[in-house]
Amino acid sequence: MSEREYDVVVIGAGAVGENVADRTVQGGLRTVIVEAELVGGECSYWACMPSKALLRSAAAVRAARAVDGARQAVTGDIDVAAVLHRRNEITHDWSDEGQVQWLESAGIDLVRGHATFTGPRRLRVTDAAGTSTDLVARHAVAVATGSAALLPDVPGLREIEPWTSRDATSAQTVPTSLAIVGGGVVAAEMATAYAHFGTAVTMLVRSVLLGGTEPFAAELVAASLAESGVDIRTGVDVVGARRRGTGAGHNGGATGATLELSDGTRVHAEKVLVATGRMPRTTDLGLEAVDLAPGDWLDVDDTMLVRGTDWLYAVGDVNGRALLTHQGKYQARAAGDAIAARAAGAAIDDRPWGTHVATADHAHVPQVTFTDPEIASIGLTARAATDAGRRIRVLDYDLASVAGASVYADDYRGQARAIVDEDRGVLIGATFVGPDVAELLHAATVAIVGEVPLARLWHAVPSYPTVSEVWLRWLEQYGRPSA
Repeated sequence: MSEREYDVVVIGAGAVGENVADRTVQGGLRTVIVEAELVGGECSYWACMPSKALLRSAAAVRAARAVDGARQAVTGDIDVAAVLHRRNEITHDWSDEGQVQWLESAGIDLVRGHATFTGPRRLRVTDAAGTSTDLVARHAVAVATGSAALLPDVPGLREIEPWTSRDATSAQTVPTSLAIVGGGVVAAEMATAYAHFGTAVTMLVRSVLLGGTEPFAAELVAASLAESGVDIRTGVDVVGARRRGTGAGHNGGATGATLELSDGTRVHAEKVLVATGRMPRTTDLGLEAVDLAPGDWLDVDDTMLVRGTDWLYAVGDVNGRALLTHQGKYQARAAGDAIAARAAGAAIDDRPWGTHVATADHAHVPQVTFTDPEIASIGLTARAATDAGRRIRVLDYDLASVAGASVYADDYRGQARAIVDEDRGVLIGATFVGPDVAELLHAATVAIVGEVPLARLWHAVPSYPTVSEVWLRWLEQYGRPSA
């Protein structure tokens, strides 16, 4: 058994861990990253990239069919095999060779294997062959192991070997029918993708679809899913599951399953996707060796330092703050710079919006749901703002009434909402729903994070004719405040 000493050890070579390591190396610290699976992590191979690849082809066809003159050129349906092939190319056929080359170019060492803590700043990494390497961190260890799909405790559910998001985004064939348990972003996006592949999709939603977003946005997505043939059943729980038939499916399981629902009905499907939430990947890290509880989210301050320690950081999904790749990378930049500053004995700027903190995690998180139509949001919803005791004004506008929308598509459907903090005269929330509204989101993010006064936004003139003209319509609706 060998032992190596580094300034920093990062556990997890996904996008988050890579960013932590990149910042610490740039800060002059010798850094090693440990990875048990593929360098590049969940986002590259099983989440962001493959899921959006599965969605993009059908979205492009829908966009063409929405414009007269273009729709005549669309003479067939999407080629599902070609979509899956393109997805495979985007994931590099689940090869991490390119990502490993990037680590080398950035000066980051790589140790492959599973890491467990043996004590403060000490880890044992065991590779697939059973060979162990001990790593010692002089300054910091950063846990960036992400999250995994949460399987509810339903009788028979594990026995039917359901899909998780990983299976849904990496499938090499498309099932004839798919039951999706859950109503969040993953569930809605995969329902959108598979419905456009021709799969008969049933969604089983415990409460409401996309419950964390503005209700009008969820309603537009629900209507679109229904138009695509998706059977959405809300207010139901899955209370039991059993196999139907025999044979090998995509993941080696049975050819189908029957789900028993709380309302007494049953759903039969070739495949079942469980998308009911996430859990931190902390169960097998040996956290008990550093007086932490395995399986828990790791509680951190805004520099990503695990509370009660002066050397352990938890970055990305594993801390439970904002389970989104872009937010994890944002945290990683703050954490990496904080680690480097503390190692050098430099001052830490941990004021809100300071150099070494992830302030935006608390109420300024942008997110896009790539359904049909897309939902793009940042900040607080109207309900969340009211529940927080804010004195607000809600500005709603029909995006179809903006001149740019009539150019974009012949039957444009969309809606936009802005939430104004009346006491400060700034936006604290925005939601857009409609075709390609993801590209509207960053302007709202800048306005909200920058706390740009509405009086100043009157001077941010949107180009004509674009859908961004909704900003002018919001301001007209609000009325011009004094500067």
